[in-house]
Amino acid sequence: MKITTVGIDIAKSVFHTVALSHQGRLIKKKELKRHQVLAYMARLEACTVVMEACGGANYWARELMALGHKVKLISPQYVKPFVKGNKNDYNDAEAIAEAAQRPTMRFVPIKCIEQQDIQNIHRQRERLKKERTALVNQIRGLLTEYGIVIRKGVTAVIQELPLILEDAENQLTVLSRALFSELLEELYLLNERLKRCEEKIETVNRENEQCRRLDEVLGIGPITASALYAAAGDGKNFVNGRHFSAWIGLVPGQHASGGRSGLLGISKRGNVYLRTLLIHGARSVLLNSARKTDRFSCWAQALLERRGHNKACVAVANKMARIAWVVMARGESYRPAA
Repeated sequence: MKITTVGIDIAKSVFHTVALSHQGRLIKKKELKRHQVLAYMARLEACTVVMEACGGANYWARELMALGHKVKLISPQYVKPFVKGNKNDYNDAEAIAEAAQRPTMRFVPIKCIEQQDIQNIHRQRERLKKERTALVNQIRGLLTEYGIVIRKGVTAVIQELPLILEDAENQLTVLSRALFSELLEELYLLNERLKRCEEKIETVNRENEQCRRLDEVLGIGPITASALYAAAGDGKNFVNGRHFSAWIGLVPGQHASGGRSGLLGISKRGNVYLRTLLIHGARSVLLNSARKTDRFSCWAQALLERRGHNKACVAVANKMARIAWVVMARGESYRPAA
């Protein structure tokens, strides 16, 4: 019997595979060590290989596609309903393969190595931002214990802390001054590393044609443009702009029962980082639209008056996501509204 679908439950060291026919009948299952996976899959006739979208999935997808297989990644939340019996690795692999055979199943786009590189930069940038925020909060909190209060924000701490350390009349001791000096040096170092990350993102934007086109979209800068490319690639895995916007979580949730349908707040599904960047960009667009008279700005201002600031921001972000999809999937350049 011909194998058409192989479900793989990937792990760090031990992988479990389940092979199904086109009718969904179990043909074989096998446990493999990490170094055995590619050799085993190379011996199989070309088929559809399915894995959960988790750590390492994009690497294995690229390796298996190089062997001639068609690879699909599926979100773990869509696999869970297909698990039968007790949870074990073989049942998980079978559930992955069975879920993939459903005609209406949704799959996760596979990232190329360039997308993963860009995503890596963004993750490092986010980590450094969180570390810097934590450090600034700690400095401000510790200074309060000595009766010294300074304004919020990174800039305020960088400007005021050197002056506080030079002030001989405050309550700081010799030891505390030395400790705060070390914290200030650490803050300078984090700022420098963060700056280098942003320089790398700008370099990526200049070298990537799609990022350059996205950078032209209203409300989208180098950081958002590269994040869009890292997350969605060329955008062709999405049917239309609304599908892309729904994937980011910028469309209303729905609750329908007994023939009655109601819309909820935004679903907040998908990529939280991407949604945050788009909404921040939308806030900037909304702020500047008050001084403009083009159709987009007039629509944004009318929405602001009618629905309030936060809802208007989400609506503008939704429109930005749809425009970005057109730029990515159709290869078009952004044309500002007249």
